[in-house]
Amino acid sequence: MDEKNIIEVSGVNRIFPVPGGEFQALKDINVQIPRGCLAILKGRSGSGKTTLMNIIGALDNPTSGNVLIDFRTVAKMSDHEREELRRKDMGFVFQAVSLIPTMNAFQNVEFSMRLAGIKAGRERDKRVEECLNMVGLGKRMHHMPAEMSGGEQQRVAIARAIAHKPKIILADEPTAELDSAMAAQVTRLFQEMTRKEGITILMTTHDVGLMDAGDMIIELEAGAQVLGDKE
Repeated sequence: MDEKNIIEVSGVNRIFPVPGGEFQALKDINVQIPRGCLAILKGRSGSGKTTLMNIIGALDNPTSGNVLIDFRTVAKMSDHEREELRRKDMGFVFQAVSLIPTMNAFQNVEFSMRLAGIKAGRERDKRVEECLNMVGLGKRMHHMPAEMSGGEQQRVAIARAIAHKPKIILADEPTAELDSAMAAQVTRLFQEMTRKEGITILMTTHDVGLMDAGDMIIELEAGAQVLGDKE
């Protein structure tokens, strides 16, 4: 594995059984993502973006091929090691926001830090407030998810993903529920995190206006990699 890369995907295929045969969701994917990079993963619905994100996030296994995360071969990890990787070194923003409905915004973000093993105290509380302010929700931190719009809930999910300062953030359409101004703000936040904190971010988006924000673009079409894009 090249020292400059934190993610390396080599010859990855993913085949799912379907009635009467098989469906190949990914076809010989090869991706290298450097540390501190904002990578844009683009492609039409059904192109394999989410499948690739799940494999990189150690949520799914490739049918064949290899994935290295920070010099570790995911296929050789135990279930516990995978869980630790996701809990401490990764942050996730899914299309389904999945906030805990009985916790307010502050508590939702704080809970992710507890899971990452960050001890209670003023520093943890300060980080939660900082992250909610970053996404424009400093005045809404004590509101429950049911009292928030879809866009506000998505912003809480983004704050939750970045709070424990993971090495990698996997963001699946993180700006889909946001207006253009807030989408641009979140994208600038992601850029700042890669440049100042060295966090690597892989983000899927359909927003053509955000494509230029990435340091590299990875495009999928019908499960295959389209070569020759911005790097």
